[in-house]
Amino acid sequence: MPSRDISSTPESTFDQVVHDLAGVAVRPEVVLTEVPAPSRVAPYAMALTADVLAPDSPEEEHELASGRFVVLHDPAAPEPWQGAWRVVTFARASLEPELGEDPLLNDVGWSWLLESLGSHEAQFHAPSGTVTHVVSSGYGGLSESGTSTEIEVRASWSPTELELTTHLHAWVGLLCTLAGLPPLPEGVIALPRPRR
Repeated sequence: MPSRDISSTPESTFDQVVHDLAGVAVRPEVVLTEVPAPSRVAPYAMALTADVLAPDSPEEEHELASGRFVVLHDPAAPEPWQGAWRVVTFARASLEPELGEDPLLNDVGWSWLLESLGSHEAQFHAPSGTVTHVVSSGYGGLSESGTSTEIEVRASWSPTELELTTHLHAWVGLLCTLAGLPPLPEGVIALPRPRR
């Protein structure tokens, strides 16, 4: 599908963007769900959540990672966005406890996002975000919990083309990386689970 220039897109195109995103097929371990979008940030918004489930435990549906993907459209093109469209994302996952000791973990988390956007050829500008990792240790009644590490990647960017499905695929790719799933082999197409 050819790229469409978003600088001259009429407002009605938002419905087509939502339709395109609703039809995206993802790996079977990923469950996408449309949820209410924030209503005060932009005139047009849509939001999806995703849960990455362990592929080897379908009965328990053990969650490996989760997050939120929001598309905002404001024809007034707010100055910080540097355009009329903005993608706002959140991704969270538990990691191996020893990774919490790595002083470069936050830098690695941000590089995973940029690498995923690049590998999916998602064109963008004006990226911003934070990467946070938390190391928790249990004490007293929770001492059996031991030590755990969690990483959160919060990011936003302005797409430079209207094919936002590439941006959704890139974000799902980030979630799968955080979850520790191996990449799908070249040429393999994932069959999606039914949406909730």
